Amino acid sequence: MEPRIAPVHPPYDEDVERLLGKLMPPGSPLDPLLLFRVLAVHRDLADRMRPMASGLLNKGLLPARDREVLIERTTARAGAEYEWGVHAVVFGPSVGLDEATLAALATAPADAPVFDPRTRLLVTAADELSDGRLTDGTWQELAAIFEPAQLIELIILCGWYRTLSTVITSVQLPLEPWAPRFPD
Repeated sequence: MEPRIAPVHPPYDEDVERLLGKLMPPGSPLDPLLLFRVLAVHRDLADRMRPMASGLLNKGLLPARDREVLIERTTARAGAEYEWGVHAVVFGPSVGLDEATLAALATAPADAPVFDPRTRLLVTAADELSDGRLTDGTWQELAAIFEPAQLIELIILCGWYRTLSTVITSVQLPLEPWAPRFPD
């Protein structure tokens, strides 16, 4: 299935080549991600998006595991199987998310026994932010763990991945050939 917006294809012009080089991790053996090639259709916007994405993934204040729990849950809740699968392969294992936890992040309720208390809180936060706001109880629990700057980042992170998920589901982006599907 082709996405609703055709991605750029090689050979890329110099500007697109440079943009895709910035979007992909240095030295990555993978071809540029389909998402990046679709975003490159609007080069200026994709270039402006890059610092936010890079900042959240590479320079954020949240612990890497917490960040990935929030991303996996947010993208799953939004039905963005593409982004969930990319993160499940590229980032999940490196931050200690095993297959059972990744599957539960896609399908299980927040109180599932597979989640430790911290993960359960993060899943709850992602679920609430998917609905647009954090409850007072969740806010109090998060504020007991995270500094104010981390709380801002947590909210922005979930909103950012909700935005990407909206792009992915709206353009009907097919999975990368190496990415897993949501578990049944």
